Amino acid sequence: MGVKETRAIRVEGKELTISNPDKMMYPEDGITKWSYLLHLTRLAPWMLPHCRGRWLTTIRFPDGVHGKSFYQKNVPSHAPKWVRTAVWNEVEYILLEDTATLAWLANLACLEFHLSFDRVDAPDIPPELVFDLDPSAPPFEKVVEVALYTKEALDGMGLSSYVKTSGATGLQVYVPIRRQYTFDDTRRVSRFIAMYLAQKYPRLITIERTVKNRGDKVYFDYLQHWRGKSLIAPYSPRARNGAPVSTPLTWEELKKGARPEQFTLATIHGRLAEKGDLFARLLAEDSRHDLTDILKWIPK
Repeated sequence: MGVKETRAIRVEGKELTISNPDKMMYPEDGITKWSYLLHLTRLAPWMLPHCRGRWLTTIRFPDGVHGKSFYQKNVPSHAPKWVRTAVWNEVEYILLEDTATLAWLANLACLEFHLSFDRVDAPDIPPELVFDLDPSAPPFEKVVEVALYTKEALDGMGLSSYVKTSGATGLQVYVPIRRQYTFDDTRRVSRFIAMYLAQKYPRLITIERTVKNRGDKVYFDYLQHWRGKSLIAPYSPRARNGAPVSTPLTWEELKKGARPEQFTLATIHGRLAEKGDLFARLLAEDSRHDLTDILKWIPK
């Protein structure tokens, strides 16, 4: 048997050995494991602030985007000692808190990074409301329409909102909230908004969980936002042709026709250099909304 190629690197003072650096991760896009790792290290300053302090679930594709995949929650036994972890519900999760850990995960062919809705330092206290808008059928413009209706409803409640592509076919809307509400509290608010929109736009929006019963409507998923569940991280790649990236947008961009396939590993760096992190406000304490008055008039 031939000797497998490896490449030794140092990231933030940590020694890493990259195995099979020339293996194709995204064949149609010419992205090898090595070039994928370089993309991730460039994304690290933008991605890591949103990942720190959250339980991480990755999806690994050892043979690239077209190969078999599996979810990784528990930290593997061969992890370097410097990889930080946290235990919750008998799972020892990886904490994605530095560029060295991100590079190590790239070497494991982690092509997607999914984050918990709550934080390690405050379990059951999510710092955002999150709505996942998932099309049942084309065109993407229907998802955009639902996102804009969602923003309109949130504006009417005095809640500022931020939107990103899922990196696949949908959109995700975030509302930063004070760190004092439980998932039970946020479920009351999100269910109220979901039911209001589904009743106001019944030909466009559904909250039906069964896929076959959705028809061609956009699924307004408010149930995903819950303890123990996760969502694709801002700036995470997705395991799809084109190497798309889950990318924050301005509402104006969305109105003007922005589409998920525009935002890829090939284009994201230039965009970030130009626009910066459009989700940065989600991390600011002074951007967080008080839901107390809203909870008073929403039925339990």
